[in-house]
Amino acid sequence: MKAVWNGQVIAQSNETIVIEGNHYFPPDTLKREYFRESDMQTTCPWKGLANYYTIIVDEQTNPDAAWYYAHPKDGSIQRVGKDFSNYVAFWHGVTVN
Repeated sequence: MKAVWNGQVIAQSNETIVIEGNHYFPPDTLKREYFRESDMQTTCPWKGLANYYTIIVDEQTNPDAAWYYAHPKDGSIQRVGKDFSNYVAFWHGVTVN
């Protein structure tokens, strides 16, 4: 799987975890030069607190376009069947295929 934004591959992996239709990429498969920590946080009732990244490619910024769960809520890893801690998913125009 590849995550592409603004014509640039920003993550690539054959080992994504699919949760609720979203591909979550292992943290070591991100091209870190395109990611900046965001102050954005949301809460999923069963996965827990999500943190976000802003993506920057060729001086174009895509705020809060990637999210991850640093410490998934108790029981969520068992529900998914795999440890998805720090795995990253995308939205806001990032193409994943």
